[in-house]
Amino acid sequence: MSRSAQLRVSRTKDVPIPNAYIAALLGEFSPWSYDEERAPAFRGAWRENAFGVAPDVPLDLEIGTGNGLHFASRSAEFPARCLLGIELKYKPLIQSIRRALQSGHRNARIARYNAYLLPELFTAGELNDVFIFFPDPWEKSRNHKHRLIQDLFLARLYEMQRPGARLFFKTDSRNYFNWSLERFKRSAYKLDGHTFDLHQSEFVSGNFITQFERIFMEQGVPIGYTCLSKN
Repeated sequence: MSRSAQLRVSRTKDVPIPNAYIAALLGEFSPWSYDEERAPAFRGAWRENAFGVAPDVPLDLEIGTGNGLHFASRSAEFPARCLLGIELKYKPLIQSIRRALQSGHRNARIARYNAYLLPELFTAGELNDVFIFFPDPWEKSRNHKHRLIQDLFLARLYEMQRPGARLFFKTDSRNYFNWSLERFKRSAYKLDGHTFDLHQSEFVSGNFITQFERIFMEQGVPIGYTCLSKN
């Protein structure tokens, strides 16, 4: 079995008893949300076919939207930019797009897809800024192979972004942050800045505090943060 096949998720249409969130994905929110079968059809033409905008309009990506607080805030703060989120779980997927739409803007879309398979969704130079906040740290050594931040992943993502685009990364796991920082430094990206404790650094100004982030802050857990860019 190929690596791509191993990363496949169950198809939404094959869920025997769809819950309310699946029904919303396929029904009420279908103009703005796409299941794992619809999403790849936009590859290479997300701006024109999903958002109905010109090819030069910025298209940003949030990988793993969670409950959508940052996703909705970002779409509201930057209405002239398109924002696409990808999320696997149905409940946060619907929460995210619902929050974004409640802001009154229509510049947000969301797709159910596996982040390891981004090349199936985007062509070279299709993306602008990318946000990866609090991905699964896979703490045990035997599970490090499952971590999203890998050399190959970064090489592919770099190719999919446009010159001048940025990559933002946050995690509460010091082990994962160290792991990621090593890979960031040897990637093609320019490391614009990083800190092991975001909320005690110069980067805290303008930082949006996600739900996970607030929980960690209350527990006294420092947040690792990195900002990178493509030349």
